[in-house]
Amino acid sequence: MRKIKGLHLKHNKNTANCPTEKFPVPKEVLIPMNMNMGAHSEPIVKVGEHVNIGDKIGDSNAFLSVPVHTGVSGTVKEITEIRLSNGVCKAIRIETDDIQTTSENVKPPVINNRDDFVKALRESGLTGLGGAGFPTHIKHNPSVPIDTLVVNAAECEPYITSDHRQMLEAPDDVVGGIKLVMKHLNIPKAVIGIEANKSDAIKLLQEKTKDDSGISVKKLPSVYPQGAEKILVFNLTGRLIKEKQLPSDQGVIVMNVSTAAYIHTYAKTGMPLTERRITVDGDLIKKPCNLFVKIGTPVSEILEYAGCDTEKIKKLIMGGPMMGMCAYDVNTVISKSNNAVLAFEKTAEKTMTNCIRCGRCIKACPLNLMPTELEKAYNRKDGAALKKLRVGLCMNCGCCTYVCPAGRQLAQINQLAKAII
Repeated sequence: MRKIKGLHLKHNKNTANCPTEKFPVPKEVLIPMNMNMGAHSEPIVKVGEHVNIGDKIGDSNAFLSVPVHTGVSGTVKEITEIRLSNGVCKAIRIETDDIQTTSENVKPPVINNRDDFVKALRESGLTGLGGAGFPTHIKHNPSVPIDTLVVNAAECEPYITSDHRQMLEAPDDVVGGIKLVMKHLNIPKAVIGIEANKSDAIKLLQEKTKDDSGISVKKLPSVYPQGAEKILVFNLTGRLIKEKQLPSDQGVIVMNVSTAAYIHTYAKTGMPLTERRITVDGDLIKKPCNLFVKIGTPVSEILEYAGCDTEKIKKLIMGGPMMGMCAYDVNTVISKSNNAVLAFEKTAEKTMTNCIRCGRCIKACPLNLMPTELEKAYNRKDGAALKKLRVGLCMNCGCCTYVCPAGRQLAQINQLAKAII
């Protein structure tokens, strides 16, 4: 098998040994109605209405939609609009009460077959917890036979350790969720891919799966972007996901390790996705940590908890430093797709100069694209050339921008170029 290129980054896994703490219930939450790839939900509650933990507060009949639930009990104070990195959407502000009552609707789902399983996944409000936010019930209802479940536990981005802590703290949920997916989707084989820098997680999951011949754990080199879908599938199965293909076209479903664990938790408890584990780190964070936080929690409160001087923040990243999105306001809120909050005072800003034709971007690209030529085609708005250069294959991993000595915003250009074609 040929070797896929990538970068050897500083891991900065400062919170790898930090057990997950329960973040205090905030005085209020602001829950977005769009936290997934696809259609927005619409509010189904009214101002002044009382809600309990686990109640559904938003939904839609659109195909690529996922219901939204509240992780707190309290009173709906406002239905407003907010701007997140994926655009403007409606949001519901809930003032929490002192009781924190769980809804009577929260109970384990009845799952007897595949249809029940897919329905339960949708009702849970689950989207992929790796960051992309694709509706899990859509991914887990393929129209073609699947023979391999690939579980993404690589966690290749610097700083982030939330998936690592998931494996160490609740390995039985990880394995249980994998088995549920294999059972109800009739998938004979699963492989868990973990980067080599997480030897404790590799050892633990190998122990947990030693008696199940259908599940294997594979150690992967610690090379970014090892956790990218196309890279992961190739390195674990040898199958190549071509341009315009989905993993299912190669007989594979890819699932994040925390997504697997949540599926098992939901099957046991019936509690919809209302909180998630995140890593909080960066050079301004006095107390790097992993936290369980309610969806809709203001980031400003999380930063205060972690000892951050918000006045000094020059860059606030939701997610990892390579593929995360910069937040423009510390009062932004946690959504389902956030796995980290990183706050930095020191940033490595580059002055953009002319391309020196060094070829480093081409050498670094895991998919063998030519970012320099893509940039030229984009500047000409040449759709035919962009197609020929396969810009649609770009997964926006940022390797090209990272290595460019001229400070060219190559990954950004590739993303904009996709709109042209």
